[in-house]
Amino acid sequence: MLAERQLPQENFEDPDHFIFCLEAVPDVDSNTDTKVLENLEHLAMRYGVNSIHKTCDTIEGLLESLNALVYDDHNFKNYEIIYFVFEGEENNICINNYFYSLQEIAELFEGKLQGKILHFSNAKVLDLEAEEAQYFLAVTGAQGISGYGVDQTILPSLLLDKAFFSLFKNKDDMFDVVEELHQRHYNLCKMLDFRMYY
Repeated sequence: MLAERQLPQENFEDPDHFIFCLEAVPDVDSNTDTKVLENLEHLAMRYGVNSIHKTCDTIEGLLESLNALVYDDHNFKNYEIIYFVFEGEENNICINNYFYSLQEIAELFEGKLQGKILHFSNAKVLDLEAEEAQYFLAVTGAQGISGYGVDQTILPSLLLDKAFFSLFKNKDDMFDVVEELHQRHYNLCKMLDFRMYY
């Protein structure tokens, strides 16, 4: 199952920049606002970066939300970042105690992420071999995969996630964004071990 929340758009100035967030929760029917949702609302109000936030508690919910995004959302071309907030181990994500490999996820997203960046919060450490990253990028068409080498139990990534997303408002080039992120937030990037595969 899945649940969706469109975030406020009062200060939204640039219709070319969107974030599509998928967050795994234990039960989509419990209407509890998460920290991720609160931070995306702050991002919309402060920086004018709009988001769609969806929660899922099954792999079917993840697929349903992805298909709705790709086939039904006319703004899909404007979503630069697909933001994944999933726990997991090594190269798996976890949805309601079921583990799915990033290879399986790549096959679900086959050809559907052309030019997008898939960004993982540090609810799950992102640690890919070069071949795994290249496979994911080749199968999905994604421009890049980003995330962190440090687990959220040590330091949550929400602040750096917000900084990363806000930089896309004024820059289109992924490499310029990553360079500026390191310039502005060098210590946090090092502490969280920010990673980008492309």
